[in-house]
Parts: sequence; structure tokens; C-alpha cells
Amino acid sequence: MQAKGIFLPIYFVLPKIFATFARDMRIKEYLPYYKRNLRVALPVVLTQLGAALVGLFDSVMVGHYSTTALAAVSFSNAIFFTVMVFAMGVLMGVTPLVGHEVGRKHKHIELGNADKAAQCENRIAGLLQNGVWLTVLLSVLMVGILGGCIPLLDVFGQDPAVVRASRPYFLLIVISIVPFLFFCLEKQFLEGLGNTTAAMLISFGMNGLNIFLNWVFIFGHLGFAPMGATGAGIATLISRTTLPFIFAAVILGRREWRKYVKKFSFRLNSRDDLSRLLSVGMPIGGQTVLETIAFTASFIIVGWLSKEALAAHQIANQIADLTFMIALGIGAATTIRVSIQYGKGDLHAVKMASRASVHLVLLMNTIGAGLMIGLRHYIPYLFTEDEAVAAIASKLILFAGLLQYADGLQCVGAAMLRGITDVTRPMIYAFVSYILIAFPVGLLCMFRLQMGAAGMWVGFIFGLASAAVLFHTRFWRKLKEMTNNE
Repeated sequence: MQAKGIFLPIYFVLPKIFATFARDMRIKEYLPYYKRNLRVALPVVLTQLGAALVGLFDSVMVGHYSTTALAAVSFSNAIFFTVMVFAMGVLMGVTPLVGHEVGRKHKHIELGNADKAAQCENRIAGLLQNGVWLTVLLSVLMVGILGGCIPLLDVFGQDPAVVRASRPYFLLIVISIVPFLFFCLEKQFLEGLGNTTAAMLISFGMNGLNIFLNWVFIFGHLGFAPMGATGAGIATLISRTTLPFIFAAVILGRREWRKYVKKFSFRLNSRDDLSRLLSVGMPIGGQTVLETIAFTASFIIVGWLSKEALAAHQIANQIADLTFMIALGIGAATTIRVSIQYGKGDLHAVKMASRASVHLVLLMNTIGAGLMIGLRHYIPYLFTEDEAVAAIASKLILFAGLLQYADGLQCVGAAMLRGITDVTRPMIYAFVSYILIAFPVGLLCMFRLQMGAAGMWVGFIFGLASAAVLFHTRFWRKLKEMTNNE
């Protein structure tokens, strides 16, 4: 009865979501928008899935070397990415700002205003040049913060052997921050221009290189001594250092992209451009940190229950991450498509591209939810032979399946708002949803309603559903205001 009572709001809301979905399904009208969104989204999805798989390979390879090495890598990356997602989020602000200028440029070309189109190209070059300075500042900040953590790794209460193995690995990934952030800048810039394929191809190549170098340095092949976690750090540093140089070569190799670099000059250094990048990027960075903190803290809280509950939580989270990569790709495409059409001043196209993304994420997440719920008794055995862990995990995967709609809709809703550079209010919404709603509900269900680890997933469902409602309500209200002001 308790679980049924908790899910009554979901039973009430889902039919309305699908009713809206069905009402909007004018296939012939939406088909071009589905195609354009998918053309942009699929490379991002494949890039994200490739990154997730290489992370899985890292864990498997390091785990086969030793349990201590695996713990060291997991511990180090948990600290690293909790901080790094902020810088990565800040650089995401490059995409909509560049997209707006691309849209304006296309509009001026259509109207025959060559001079104004050229001014847009100069502004795009200015955003890239000042994005380089922003990346330098972020690199210094991140290296300073994470480098300062190296002597403090003991305070996290980990096994001394794990801390000893972590230090050299952690140092290597801290050094990799600089090239990695420059890669993020180049990726976000090209996404603003509407291209997501280049990042996919380069990432695939570097993922393959990283796996090969793991084999060489972790286990000691081709004349190298086995280095365990340190070897994984060396492989990561080499592959991340290679990324921005390959990407820069690709940008310089195409005349339509190279022209922006050739415009670099002292006069393009602009405090206003840097301020614009920060004003859009900082709230996005804050929102990504809040989401990361919420999910990271959930592992600590579930760990209070038992090691079996924690292991099951990890299994459910890894499965949910795979479907989230699809939502993330659709979200990235949404930001790109919305920002370009917004720059052109075509609010009808903004509306259609946004609704098309909502349709796509609902479809994809319905498939994902169906697979999770239908296979929930089998999936855990891919990860464990422990019957106690598998029993808990199968229950959590059911809740992870129910989470799919809220997660997909909040992801696309945030992306729609980024496309129109409305980012400050969504950061506040994220704090309310992820911290003030998800955690209290999760703790209430875990301990007061005695739902165990499943209670935390109920908290996520309510928190992410709240974020989805707030993001979408905000976007459609803003779009209606802009339409009325035309």
C-alpha cells in the first residue's frame, strides 16, 4: 500500500504526458524535425556511449590487475569528476552562444546582407578566441583545486593501500585537465556550428588508443613493466593530450571552420565576450555539479544500509546511465537546433524542434524503460553472482525503469532552456529539485517507509519529475512571451 500510494502521482501524470505526445504527433509535419534532430543527436549518443564503454573497459582491465588498483581508480575518478563537471558545464555555454550567431548569419545570408553576415562570423571567431582564454582560466582553477586534494587523499577514510595507489594516478589525471578542457572547448564550438560528427570520430579513435595503452601500461607489454593504476593514469594522460591536437587539426583542415581561427587577433579579446560566456556557462556548470552531487551522495547514503545494497545501487545506476546517454544526446541536439533557430528568429522552428525532441526522448525512454522492467530479473547476473545483491538490484532496476520518463524529460527541458540561453533560473530549479525534493523524499522512503535502497530511487523520481515540470513550464512560458512580443 505504501508503494502504491507513492506512485499515485505518477499514475496520474503519465497518461497526460502521453495524451500530449499523441496530440502533437502530426507525423508529416514533424518528420523533418525528427530527421534533423536525430542527425545531430546520434553522433553525440555514440560519443557518450563510447566514453561509457571505455570507462567500463578501464574498470575491467584495472580490476583484473588487482582489487587495490580498481579501488584506487574508482576513488580518484569520483573526486576528479565531482569537481571537473563544473568546468565542463561552463564550457557548454559556448554552444548556444555560437549557435545564436550561426542562426543570425544564416538569416542575413538569406536576406542578402553580406556585411551583417560577416559581422556574425567575426562574433563567432571572438567567442572562440575568448573561449580559449576562459579555458585557460578554468584549467588553472581546476588544477589548483584538484592538485590541492593530492596531499589530502588520506582524509577520505580509504584503505592506506588504496590511497598509496591513488596518488600517482590522481596526479596524472590532474595533469590531463588542461588538454581535456581544450578538447571540451573545441567540441562545444563545433556543436555550436551544428557539427557533432567530428567529435564522435575523434573520440572513437582516442577511446581505442586509451584501451590499447591500458593493455600496454597496466599489465606491462611491449617491454614496459606492469604499472597497475599508474599505468592507467599514463594511458589516460596520453589519450587526453592527443585529443585537442587531433581536433585542432580537423578544424584547421576545413576551410569553413579554419576561417574562424584565421580571424584571431588582439582586437577580438573582449571582456564582454568573456562575460557572456561566463554568464551562460556558470549556471550550467552549477546545475551539472548539483546533479552530480545528488547522485554521488546517494551512494554514500545507500552505503549506510549494507554493502549488498550499495552494490545493487551501483548496478542499477550503471544500467540507467546507458539510457541517460541517449537522453543526453537528444538534449545536446536540442540545444544546437534551438539555439540556431532562435538566432534566426524563427520561433516556430524553435517550437517544432523542441517538441520533436520531447517526442524522441519519450519514445527512446519508453523502449529503455520496457527493457529494464522486462529484464530486471536477468540484468543483475551480468554483474554479480551474489543472490542477495541480485535480488535487491532487480527491484532497483524496476524503479530505474520508472525513472526514465522523468530523467529524459528533465534532460531535454534543460537543453531547451540552454538553447535560448535561459540558464540562471534553471540552476535554481535544479537545486530545489535535486537537493530539496529528491533527498528528503528519498530519506523518508528509505527509513520512515522502510523501502530500503528503493526509497532513494523514489526520491530521484520525484526530484527529476519536479525538475522536468519546472524546466518545461519555464520554457513554454518564455517561448509564448517571445511569440507575443513579435
